[in-house]
Amino acid sequence: MTAAPPTAAPHAAPRAPLKPLDNALAELLAFAHPLTSRDTVSTFDADGRVLAQDVVSALQVPPQDNSAMDGYALRCEDWQAGRPLAVSQRIPAGSHGLPLQPGTAARIFTGAPVPAGANAIVMQEDCALLATEPDASARIVVKQDPQPGQWIRRAGEDIAQGAVVLNRGTRLGPAALGLAASIGLAQLQVVAKPRVALFSTGDELVMPGDVPPAQMPPGAIYNSNRFFLRALLLRAGCEVTDLGIVPDRLEATVAALRSASERHDLILTSGGVSVGEEDHIKPAVQSLGELNLWQIAMKPGKPFAYGRLGHGEGIAHFIGLPGNPVSSFVTFMLLVRPFLLRLQGMNEVAPKAIALRADFAWPKPDKRREFLRVRRNSAGGVDLFANQSSGVLTSAVWGDGVVDNPPGQAIAPGDLVHYIPFNELQS
Repeated sequence: MTAAPPTAAPHAAPRAPLKPLDNALAELLAFAHPLTSRDTVSTFDADGRVLAQDVVSALQVPPQDNSAMDGYALRCEDWQAGRPLAVSQRIPAGSHGLPLQPGTAARIFTGAPVPAGANAIVMQEDCALLATEPDASARIVVKQDPQPGQWIRRAGEDIAQGAVVLNRGTRLGPAALGLAASIGLAQLQVVAKPRVALFSTGDELVMPGDVPPAQMPPGAIYNSNRFFLRALLLRAGCEVTDLGIVPDRLEATVAALRSASERHDLILTSGGVSVGEEDHIKPAVQSLGELNLWQIAMKPGKPFAYGRLGHGEGIAHFIGLPGNPVSSFVTFMLLVRPFLLRLQGMNEVAPKAIALRADFAWPKPDKRREFLRVRRNSAGGVDLFANQSSGVLTSAVWGDGVVDNPPGQAIAPGDLVHYIPFNELQS
């Protein structure tokens, strides 16, 4: 009897190609439906919040024509070279003058309403006062021919009544708060802060303060990711629940995800999203929901995951970041931050790059899209941090931004590169 040929060993399924960063971000943002909850906050306390509705002005600004300078209000047709004009009244800001009599001028101060009949303001520097005090008996000589409308701020030239002055989805900053106050708004309707649960995975992690450096056991490291991720979440306008460190066990990871999904809009984890035997995030997420994104063609930051936990109205978003600190730092800024801003209703969430000169060489590029830690120099170019390892957090402290380098693109000194400042990525 002829022996049967040996059965060939099964081949492992081919690994799916890494997803390009732009595609991954587009898919991620498609899942980020803006939150429907609203908060009413004091305009004093609204810095960094995102408007939930358009802000419409109930009045015009300025409310009436007013003076842009300290000086004198007059009628241009009354001016003749060397001819004195009597000062008939004094109009400080906050008061309202009488109609201007022909052949006279009104002493006026910045912000004061222009009296009826006046059609120009002359700066006090361009006038000669013919009396020691600008009272009713004072006279002035205007040195230059005034032009109609000069130094007058017209009513409504800043804001028209009924105009939308701030659009829904605007992230409020100091100037926007001042603008809202200028039309009388003491409170603003804003999108509720995303509720984010944050935890790390890894039995090697130790919290600073728990173990002195001299007593750190072999293989242990301090949990730096927990600190910068919490700070970045707060800067992105989130309400953060810190759930600490979860042990490297599947059942513990599942329990932590299940509990966090009941009370949060997003669960953000650091570590455990690689493909090792101790990386339990992927099976844990899949046991509770679905995993939609897995691994991105970027360096640093390939181990990135997005999924959703729960069903129906109770869905919580999940994002898993790499454990290496620079990878976690970069993927947060490029992927998590835009996701959180979109949850708050913002449309423009992508960072803006600046073309700058490279004052360094990068002769051996990676096949993935790279984000190189750099710093601007006084000569107008950017310098490269020497060690670009994903574990060297020093590079993110020394640097003030990253160079967004396309896959396979070598860089020579003098080349223009796409620089993204950290203040664009962390605000």
